[in-house]
This record gives sequence, C-alpha cells and structure tokens, in this order.
Amino acid sequence: MPEAAKACGLRKGRYSETGRIYLLTAVAHERRPVFSDWRIGRLLVEQMRAANDEGMVQSLAWVVMPDHLHWLVELRRGSLAELMCRVKSKSCRSINLEYGRQGSLWQRGYHDRALRRDENLKAAARYIVMNPLRAGIVKRLGDYPLWDAVWL
Repeated sequence: MPEAAKACGLRKGRYSETGRIYLLTAVAHERRPVFSDWRIGRLLVEQMRAANDEGMVQSLAWVVMPDHLHWLVELRRGSLAELMCRVKSKSCRSINLEYGRQGSLWQRGYHDRALRRDENLKAAARYIVMNPLRAGIVKRLGDYPLWDAVWL
C-alpha cells in the first residue's frame, strides 16, 4: 500500500458512509503544540471551512487544541480518507508556506468514531468545545479563539 494511502486511510474494518455523523481526531506530528499560536490554527480552520463550503461535510462542531483537532461532521460527499487527506495536506502546505516551515505537520492517520443520529449531538459538541476548559488552557470558553459549533 502506498505511503499516502496508509496516512489517509481508515482504520482496518472501518468505512465511510455519506450522511453519517463522525467525530474525527487528528494529532500534530510528535504532538508538537503548533496550534498554540492561534494564527497557525486559523490556517487549519480555513481548510476545514473550505471542505464545508465545497460540500464535502457539514461541520457541526470543532476545536483546535494546541496539538490536535477534534471535528464533528456530517459526511456529505467523498470519503473520510479523502476529507482528512485534503484538510491535513492543504493545512500543512499553507502553514509551512506562511511560516517558512518544512516537514510534517500531522501524525499519520486519524481517529474516527461514527455517531448514531439518536445520540445527543449537542452533548457531543459541548464535550468537544469544552476541551480547552478541561485542559486548563482558559477559564472561560469565550476566551479561546479556535472553536465553533452550529448550535451556538
């Protein structure tokens, strides 16, 4: 299997299903806190919004933590592998270009969890966006610049 396919593929036994809701997690290379600088995080957010605007997903909630991303989406078109490959590669390219960096931004792969429609999606979104509070990064969610949810 080519290296790029392994880096973007689903875990063994998983498949993408259009119309399903997924919680996706991607981790920065060597868990470096590259997104501690919110300006770098905004370049990642631009790529997530582009995937939303192009109809690949409907973003429901997300948070960019210093060394990882949590993203709750409804898959609209394509596969999770295509989505994550696109967002990770384009964010890496734009961040490296903007900041004169080289090399990997992301660890290979990502974690995905399919959610059922009868699960409490608002509770899942709340859990996602509360990550900066639980991590002790901020005392109020409004003080953290890298999150959003459709219900707020």
